Amino acid sequence: MSVNALDSSRGDAQGMAQGTAQNVGQGTAPGDAQGTAQGAVQSAWRGEVAKPDFSRIRPYGDTMNDGKVQLSFSLPVPDGPEAVEAARQLGAKMGLSTPTVVHHEDIGEGFTFIVMYGNTEHTVDYAHIQVPKVETTVMDFYEVNEYIRDNIGRHITVIGACAGDDAHTVGIDAIMNMKGYNGEYGLERYPEIDAFNLGSQVTPEELLRKAVELNADALLVSQVVTQKDTHVHTLSALVDLLEAEGIREKLVLIAGGPRISHELALELGYDAGFGPGTLAPEVASFIVEEIVRRRLA
Repeated sequence: MSVNALDSSRGDAQGMAQGTAQNVGQGTAPGDAQGTAQGAVQSAWRGEVAKPDFSRIRPYGDTMNDGKVQLSFSLPVPDGPEAVEAARQLGAKMGLSTPTVVHHEDIGEGFTFIVMYGNTEHTVDYAHIQVPKVETTVMDFYEVNEYIRDNIGRHITVIGACAGDDAHTVGIDAIMNMKGYNGEYGLERYPEIDAFNLGSQVTPEELLRKAVELNADALLVSQVVTQKDTHVHTLSALVDLLEAEGIREKLVLIAGGPRISHELALELGYDAGFGPGTLAPEVASFIVEEIVRRRLA
């Protein structure tokens, strides 16, 4: 947009504001006229702000479509001009124009931490992106329990655990523990759900044994550790065991964790995958609706 066009737009808005201000002498309260005038100027100005083209989305930094991105990484070299230049060259090889190191520091043992800005010319067609998502009607604590009473007619049993070598229980605790998280009760608080939190480092074999012993309706498997795709191996191993035992189709099987997407969970043979920020009502709603949909009750 040209400067002249922008000035013209502002002039039109100011003219509207002046016309509105004249209404003061015709019985309009001064405060009302002033507010309307300011609103007219702001409305016209917003109309001149660039709108995104959803078929060609590029990162936004200071202005629309400038492609500005920020990267941070570590290099196994001592801090200094050579480290900065190495980072700049890496940024250029990544396809960034004007790669600029804005921060660098020694983090010990001959390593340097780098923060870099740059611009990318690449775009994505946001308008046609389709991502598999968990399809469920999220109910609250009371609605979930009422749904179980009305549609299942008995308590349901849900087992949760951090599987394999994973010892990070913060995620599964947020869903399972009675106190819950972020103002939402965990599944242990639901009167219509018998919830069993097995904690951390539970092997797939132990999960299978508990599922059979407790006649579980659902298994929740949390995976935080993802180095060398250990989460994929652990999640896959559990599915293989459940299928070999002939009980996979009798369970609602859910995976969760910071690197878990619904798409990945489906690929691994799970019914749903939940990522960061998931709350207990979302998981509970999916479980009970899936039980009814598949007539597992």
